[in-house]
Amino acid sequence: MFYEIVIAPGYTPEGLATLKGKSKDLRILEARPLAPGGIALRQVGGGWLLQDPDDLPADRIDFRVVTERQPTPQQLEDLRFAWRIVKHVKSNAIVIAKDGRLLGMGSGQPNRVKSVEIAMEKAGEEVRGAVLASDAFFPFAWNDSIEKACQAGIAAIAHPGGALRDQDGIDCCNQYGVAMVFTGVRHFRH
Repeated sequence: MFYEIVIAPGYTPEGLATLKGKSKDLRILEARPLAPGGIALRQVGGGWLLQDPDDLPADRIDFRVVTERQPTPQQLEDLRFAWRIVKHVKSNAIVIAKDGRLLGMGSGQPNRVKSVEIAMEKAGEEVRGAVLASDAFFPFAWNDSIEKACQAGIAAIAHPGGALRDQDGIDCCNQYGVAMVFTGVRHFRH
């Protein structure tokens, strides 16, 4: 594997020696994790955007199953993995994962549908039986992101919930036999 930079809260002497032997150009940094809490600031044209930081660890997220079908233990593990990844992807972020691997990602699009299409295209044939995580809720279900994902063979979906039409998404998943979980937490990055 090729790495340009490795950042960790610390290194054992053996681990550091191994990393140093990988490449003369590898940058090795030590950085303590940020303490939770506080505020997040982003500069925007003419001012600042102040928002709560997205610092809730993935293992503290309550995945609430809202469909008739329950995710399997492996799908639940993959949903948690995908949820950790989608946190770090820009707006309208969609992540598709399976067996602890990122298969596809779509982001930065003007709508969530296009991000789903890009992520599914990247995942290719492996999309069947994979899971999907979204950084924010799905505003629509039928003829939209959720139905496209279900038709492609996605087995389970995680998103924050909270849309006016959440029940449409639940109904769509129930029709296709897809598990859906709500996290109650939005990752949408501005």
